[in-house]
Amino acid sequence: MVRSLRAAPVVVPTLLAVGIFLAWVPIDGGQPITGWGPGALGVLALLGLALAAAPLRWAQVPVAVRVALAAFAAFTAWSLLSIAWADDRGAALEGADRTLLYLAVMVLFALWPQRPSTAAVVLGTWTLGMGVLATITLVRVGTVADPVRLFLDGRLVDPAGYANAAAALWLMPLWPAVTLAASPRVPWALRGLLAAAAVVLIDVALLSQSRGSVLAMPICAVLFVALVPGRLRHLAVLVPIALAAGAVVPTGLDVGTAVNAGDASRIHDAVHAVLRGVLIAAVLCGAVVAAVAAWEVRRPLAPGAARTVRRAWAVAVVTGLIVGGAAGLVVVGGPVHPLKDAWHSFKGGYEDNKASGNRLVAGLGSNRYDFYRVAIDVFADHPIAGVGADNFFQDYLVRGTSPETPSYPHDLALRTLQQTGIVGALLLLAAFGAALAAAARALRLADPLAAAVAGGAVMGFAYWVVHGMTDWFWEWAGLGAPAFALLGLACATAPRRAAPPAAGRAPSRRRALLGGGAAALVLVACGVVIAGPWLAERDVERAGAIFGTRPLEAYARLDRAGDLDPFGDRPALVKGSIALRYGDLARARAAFEDALSRNRRGEYATLELGAIASVQGRAADARRLLARAVALAPRDATAKEALAVVRAGGTVDIPALNRRILTEGQRFAGGGGT
Repeated sequence: MVRSLRAAPVVVPTLLAVGIFLAWVPIDGGQPITGWGPGALGVLALLGLALAAAPLRWAQVPVAVRVALAAFAAFTAWSLLSIAWADDRGAALEGADRTLLYLAVMVLFALWPQRPSTAAVVLGTWTLGMGVLATITLVRVGTVADPVRLFLDGRLVDPAGYANAAAALWLMPLWPAVTLAASPRVPWALRGLLAAAAVVLIDVALLSQSRGSVLAMPICAVLFVALVPGRLRHLAVLVPIALAAGAVVPTGLDVGTAVNAGDASRIHDAVHAVLRGVLIAAVLCGAVVAAVAAWEVRRPLAPGAARTVRRAWAVAVVTGLIVGGAAGLVVVGGPVHPLKDAWHSFKGGYEDNKASGNRLVAGLGSNRYDFYRVAIDVFADHPIAGVGADNFFQDYLVRGTSPETPSYPHDLALRTLQQTGIVGALLLLAAFGAALAAAARALRLADPLAAAVAGGAVMGFAYWVVHGMTDWFWEWAGLGAPAFALLGLACATAPRRAAPPAAGRAPSRRRALLGGGAAALVLVACGVVIAGPWLAERDVERAGAIFGTRPLEAYARLDRAGDLDPFGDRPALVKGSIALRYGDLARARAAFEDALSRNRRGEYATLELGAIASVQGRAADARRLLARAVALAPRDATAKEALAVVRAGGTVDIPALNRRILTEGQRFAGGGGT
């Protein structure tokens, strides 16, 4: 292993990056910028370390990898450029920063070659680390004094804070757990441990009751069988994993039912039963896989016997698939009827779900159909360049019809088209296509360990993409960064050309220094671009915590936050809200005007400015601003009522207005309002 590490020194920075990914999991899954911001700076530092310690020849990098990195770099630059035409430039900067993080991760994991053994160490470390975190989550559910606080609507949201993201956290590492557990090059004890981890990952994901994962898993399973070599070995490992995980499914589903029922005794019994059941199932599955793996090592079959076993297993698998598929079609009434029901449920929203039964089989109704409709309409209006990274909220306020106000379209493809247009979509598609082409070369390698690493890494990335077609996973750095690391790791195992013989003089020291200096400057610039919004958000959070006792310090922090993030309106919005709490209308007005200069479609700032104008006796300005607020959010009853108050000659009661915004339960008309 020491020799392998010397041959692939980049494994140390990649392992440290894996540590960053694992550290993000308990921090809301790495979603808020205050969580992933410092980690992103760490990734940039690790990339700089790799560039300094492990120089490489660009000509040795496979063409497909070069194309992928160049296309992804162009997509990142396009996302940064979209700040220029975005309405909410602060959101565009944060979205572009997240994309910049993904680019840095992709470069770190894809640019340098990895040996199968070192790549397996990196992939296995992340996979087992996620297994450990899943086990910790399971133990918390079973031992915490009040497990209900870890759930929302009967669905486990811990540690991500969002059920679908929590499920994806555990189902991404499932695939490398299977490929590594099936690889004969992995030590038998580790194979058993990986199989046990797979059981825990599945059952903990089940507690989140994610319908998106139920849709994504069969699709990924088909891709897995069709694309990853060694399918018979993988299926042989999947059988005990599926049996062990499946044995706990009824118990796992009962947890959500008990939480919804609010029966403390039943909740206690259910969470303890699922804890015992999952741990026992995982241990038994791991023992079986480890025992078979040890037997395979110590008593290998003769070539003839091995061929016979493979043929018999292939016949059994094909027969099982045919019988199982036919039985499934009989149960659901054929292939057409379920699809029609699913589409009808999806379009109908939550009310078209079945009134009874488990959430996973109740239907596909949600407000996503309306999210997607708005995203498509916005793309149709801005087809070339889109409306800017992470800019969706304002358009949905205007065009949406559901009671929700999503910040993102909840779909990877529509997000890319709506926010970066055809240009961005083509660049990202080129990056994905070229990277997967490089990974495909790794999948065809004769070395079974290389194929296992590439297959598991590609499938982990594929799960993120497939499930991300129905959710907002691009915006979760704790999901997106590992996904691009997996894709990059698959590229790193692809075969590379040998170094060409030196021709003429070696590159001059001056040229090397210039190249290193340019790379350092680029990395520093990237760090500055990411650090600004992260530090600004830290100041905003701190100001929100201290304004009740130290308002002047809070204002100072918010002013600094506005300087650190020159595009974001959040510092100004918080400053204006604090000023209103203290009755300082002049300061509040200046802050909200600053917010509008940064986000010209900011409905909240416009509403507050209209209310302030009403109190200050500027009736014409109040009517104009409140009419603008209604136009920006036509479904906002609060803005409509404020406008009606002003048009009737009344004055808006600002404290009541803000309570109404928070609670949506109180009328706020003052003076002569109605």
